Amino acid sequence: MRTRAESYEQRLERVVLNPLSQTTRGYKLFVLSLLAVVGWGLYAYYIQLRYGLGATGMRDVVMWGLYLVNFVFFIGISHAGTLISAILRVTQAGWRTPVTRMAELITVVAISIGALMPLIDLGRPERVWELIAFGRFQSPLLWDIVSITSYLTGSLIYLYLPTIPDFALMRDRLGYYANPVKRLIYTVLAVGWRGTPEQHRRLEKAIGIMAITIIPIAISVHTVVSYVFSMTLRPGWNSTVFGIYFVIGAIFSGIASILIVMAIFRKFYHLEEYLTERHFRNLGYLMLVALFIYLYLTFGEYLTVAYKMQVEEKHLLETLFVGSNALWFWFFVIAGLVIPALIIILRKGPVIPRMVIAAVLINIAMWIKRFAIVIPSLQVPLMPFDFGAYYPTWVEWSITAGAFAGFILIFAIFAKLVPLISIWEVAEGARETPQPRVATLVEQSGMKPEEIEALLSKAVAEKGRSRVEQ
Repeated sequence: MRTRAESYEQRLERVVLNPLSQTTRGYKLFVLSLLAVVGWGLYAYYIQLRYGLGATGMRDVVMWGLYLVNFVFFIGISHAGTLISAILRVTQAGWRTPVTRMAELITVVAISIGALMPLIDLGRPERVWELIAFGRFQSPLLWDIVSITSYLTGSLIYLYLPTIPDFALMRDRLGYYANPVKRLIYTVLAVGWRGTPEQHRRLEKAIGIMAITIIPIAISVHTVVSYVFSMTLRPGWNSTVFGIYFVIGAIFSGIASILIVMAIFRKFYHLEEYLTERHFRNLGYLMLVALFIYLYLTFGEYLTVAYKMQVEEKHLLETLFVGSNALWFWFFVIAGLVIPALIIILRKGPVIPRMVIAAVLINIAMWIKRFAIVIPSLQVPLMPFDFGAYYPTWVEWSITAGAFAGFILIFAIFAKLVPLISIWEVAEGARETPQPRVATLVEQSGMKPEEIEALLSKAVAEKGRSRVEQ
């Protein structure tokens, strides 16, 4: 029950910790449906292991397919967390605190799923050891393994450090009759945290060091991913701009992923008081900046190719602009760049729905953009023969669906184990600065945050109309 005497910090703990102790029937059905999709994907992978890569649409001409598209996409959205969160932390952006935990979790889950895609693409997973043991240092594939492993390790540390005080909070909130296994896990993960000033000082120092360290690691990861393409003599890939192009694309789709995740958990976990319109608006503006940079790099990429107009690149531009892959390319341009930019700039309608619609369009279009990077270049013949053809089979689509379901499943399970908002950071921010207007009104009136936001929006609209009438 909500009471007027309930303080901001007490309400914060109650709202954020409530999903960890209560599991609805809808959540269980949702998890079971995700498990079914993941299980189907595993069955498809079993078929691939049994019959080899012949069960896929990949052949000697088009030797990369959906698996590499998924790899680039997941590695891209993994930049949502450590890069964006670290930049906001280093720049001391005070509004970031309710967002960082979700962003950092996106990184860990996305890079874990993305790292599996090359292993699936190998056909025989036991060859991974051979790639590590006998790989050539000159190969970008070996660089990929090193950079992704370093990125995943650093991201796990960067996710864990700010969670230590919350583990201690959950340890202390567990009653005497709580599950002893859960109590033991939280006690171990809390590593003796008691909230002393010295512990806070050391924790802040460690987080600061990791925030600075993880930024160049994150940039290097997607730069190395781009090297896998740009160091291959294929039309459309032989480009020096691919490094920064892939990094900006990763930040672009990463911000869109954060917005989608924020909107989902804001709705179902009732986090309206902490994930406000301000957070969506600020991230929307960052996404718009990334959009314009990515648009500029896209224009520069195809301008330089069209200007040189080598024979192979001429074929590539024809298949992208007016040929068999034109639908994918123009969908990316219109749905992924033009429409989201208009949605953000024109500011017609409520902030949160606009940002979520733009983010969903961007992520769909960015997956298609990765498809347009990988497949059409491989279809262009390097000798005067017919174009290569690639048609994904049910095995590839099933594994792709299982990968996305696995991403959502891990996120959903984590949300039942750890608070998705950093309670101690949000509480410290509230103590250091005046409480937000909505939070203050919630404390005074006992109304729900969404009710107060609706009243405030109505008041602002009426004030605007009265000014116009005057």
